[in-house]
Amino acid sequence: MNEHHPSAGDACDIGEIVEALCSAEVNLTEHVHSHHAGDPRPSRQIVERITETLRTVLFPGYFGSSEVRSQTLRFHVGHALDDVQRTLQQQIQRGLAFNRDMDAQARATQAREATTAFLARLPHVQCMLAEDVRGAFEGDPAARSIDEVIFCYPGLLAVFCHRIAHELAALDVPLLPRMISEHAHSVTGIDIHPGATIGHKFFIDHGTGVVIGETCIIGDRVRVYQGVTLGAKSFPLDAQGKPIKGITRHPIIEDDVIIYSGATILGRVTIGKGSVIGGNVWLMSSVPPGSRISIQAPKRETFEAGGGI
Repeated sequence: MNEHHPSAGDACDIGEIVEALCSAEVNLTEHVHSHHAGDPRPSRQIVERITETLRTVLFPGYFGSSEVRSQTLRFHVGHALDDVQRTLQQQIQRGLAFNRDMDAQARATQAREATTAFLARLPHVQCMLAEDVRGAFEGDPAARSIDEVIFCYPGLLAVFCHRIAHELAALDVPLLPRMISEHAHSVTGIDIHPGATIGHKFFIDHGTGVVIGETCIIGDRVRVYQGVTLGAKSFPLDAQGKPIKGITRHPIIEDDVIIYSGATILGRVTIGKGSVIGGNVWLMSSVPPGSRISIQAPKRETFEAGGGI
């Protein structure tokens, strides 16, 4: 087929290009019509601002206003939560507009209920984050103070975003959990799916390149280093050849496990309590509690005297 590539002197038929881009035959345009007409989409910028505002709530005095004192703490936290309640409910409602089976009233009601339930979980999230901070401080001999961990550690930022996103995902909030996790991913290089279940005192050291899949279950006091992948081994397909959604396909990491840099663990396998997985190990099978898994050194060949190499 001879294709015509227009030169600088050719006239450009904008109308023809518009028609081609907006044609119903183009699969991507189906998504344009899946959203209720007239309803704006969720805003990435606003969702990121909500996330940052929640940091000022869960770590008061560390982020946000530098004027926070014990006498004004409740005012600052209350003011921030009032803003979060209003904007989060709006963004959830916008995300629900992709559900064509819900009318405006149903979307408004569900958004309000999800926001209320999420805010009620914040004290629990704060307690979890306090343990994460303690776990990072205790797990890293280079950490000079709790303040350093809160202000500076990318692993804690990624875990903070995950704990927020996970609560929203548990409430069946669409889009926003993934938007929050991808924000953390872009900032820290750490990719944690909102669906992953993570226990107490979780510590990601250094962090860049860590990937934790959707159905991963991580116990308490687990420590993970940079470049670790907790992923899926394969993707079962349905009759149409499309991946089957919602099946468990990622590892279970039990309590007190350490996974060193570059390790890859794939599939629904279990890493037993107290195990240590060495750097650059590749695992697709379960290991019992207390295991020590490392890369085996290459077998050294023995040669007779005078033999060649």
